Amino acid sequence: MTSTDTPSSEPTPVDQLTYEQARDELVALVSRIESGQVPLEESMLLWERGEELAAHCQAKLDSAQETLDRATARGDSAGEDATVTEGSDVDAEDQQGGPAD
Repeated sequence: MTSTDTPSSEPTPVDQLTYEQARDELVALVSRIESGQVPLEESMLLWERGEELAAHCQAKLDSAQETLDRATARGDSAGEDATVTEGSDVDAEDQQGGPAD
C-alpha cells in the first residue's frame, strides 16, 4: 500500500522515502492519473506529488552514480598498477608486434 492510498492520512514526506518506496508510489500515481478515473483537481495534486517523487528518485540515482564513479576511479588507479606488474613480458611482446601464440 502506498502512502496515498488512504485519503484520511497524510502521505509520508518524500524526503523520508527510500528510492524503492518513492518509485513504487510514483508508478501507482501514474497509473491512477492515466486511468482517467480521477477528478481533475485530484489529478493535479497527484501530479505535484509525482514531480516530487521523480525528483527524489533522480537525486537518489545521482548520488548512487557518484558513489560508483568514485569507487571505479579508485579501482582504476589500483588496476593500472597491477597491469604493469602482471604479464609485463607478454604485454611488451604484443605491443611490439611479436608473434601471437
